[in-house]
Amino acid sequence: MKKFVRVISYVLVALVAAGAGFFGAARVRGNDSTGYSKLQELEDLIESRFIGESDRTVMEDAAAEAMVDSLGDRWSYYITAEDYASYAEQMANEYVGIGVTIQKKDEDVAIRVTKVNPGSPAEEAGMQVNDYIIRVNGLSTEELGMDKTKNQVRGQEGTQVEITVLRDGEELTMMVTRRKIKTVVATAQMLEGQVGLITIANFDTRCAEETISCIDDMVSQGAKALIFDVRNNPGGYKDELVKVLDYLLPEGPLFRSVDYAGREGLDSSDAGFLDLPFAVLVNEDSYSAAEFFAAAIREYDAGFVVGAKTCGKGYFQNTFRLQDGSAVGLSVGKYFTPNGVSLAGIGITPDYEVPVDEDTAVAIYAGTLPAMEDIQVLKALEIIISENNLDE
Repeated sequence: MKKFVRVISYVLVALVAAGAGFFGAARVRGNDSTGYSKLQELEDLIESRFIGESDRTVMEDAAAEAMVDSLGDRWSYYITAEDYASYAEQMANEYVGIGVTIQKKDEDVAIRVTKVNPGSPAEEAGMQVNDYIIRVNGLSTEELGMDKTKNQVRGQEGTQVEITVLRDGEELTMMVTRRKIKTVVATAQMLEGQVGLITIANFDTRCAEETISCIDDMVSQGAKALIFDVRNNPGGYKDELVKVLDYLLPEGPLFRSVDYAGREGLDSSDAGFLDLPFAVLVNEDSYSAAEFFAAAIREYDAGFVVGAKTCGKGYFQNTFRLQDGSAVGLSVGKYFTPNGVSLAGIGITPDYEVPVDEDTAVAIYAGTLPAMEDIQVLKALEIIISENNLDE
């Protein structure tokens, strides 16, 4: 069962594709000779005859989202023109905001803060994980909803936003100054036994650069083995994934793909590799590139996998920009592991399954659980030390 910890953004199902395609799209056309579609006919009818108020943009957004939803593909999605800039910023791992991740479960009465970035404006203002945001600039988040709340929080660099949170039954209002937030993609720390722990947040822009830098840092400190943490990693760009795998693994296939036209693709590694034992941590919220990363490490017998079964995202998307500034992320092909295995609907079953309770899962996601108190990290550490005699 999926845990509720999720990055609330359009990149929850972040693309594993090599890049996004930006193409203009014509109006939906019908089958008759005039090219006049049912959607256009209905839109014109509403605007000419409906007794109430109508908004063409709202109608077209609703119709576009419904069309994508009708495909029955959980990985395809529609992005409004209003939300596209936020989406693009997320994929670039850089945005103007206050540095928090927010989420709303069905049972929540308000929007909950699930992560506060270290050194962010939100942290400096005193915001904490598990605060409930109830008003932004005096507007109720219950009435705004998730998307409009995010748009209210974001704004021009250097401007302020008024945030009111509910904490332990008490309302607290704080002024937070927006600034450019650069997401830290990879971090590293040395554990006992000279085992390096490298956490990869996503495979979007700068992933390979930061991950390889962390690997080099651990090796320079004398690491005898590496544990890669891709739990809660939503995936990202294929090229970023391939660069990291190429750095780690010996010569051979890394990634296979087949697109909608039947065209096959293959990415391979060169002969250079890092001769160290590896382990990979995964969970239910390890998506796409994170899953293929774990699969490649295991299929090359370079390491083992610890944690919980992954979600099973085996399709890749291209992002098509529409004429009004909106966009659609459409599944256009399938990806396969180095051995040609599809993970779609299957995912990765760890070599060592280590379940965690909900509170632990939240702490892992928020980054507040110390590594040496994390039972999944400890299991990976125990195995990698014993199997490679690192305690000698």
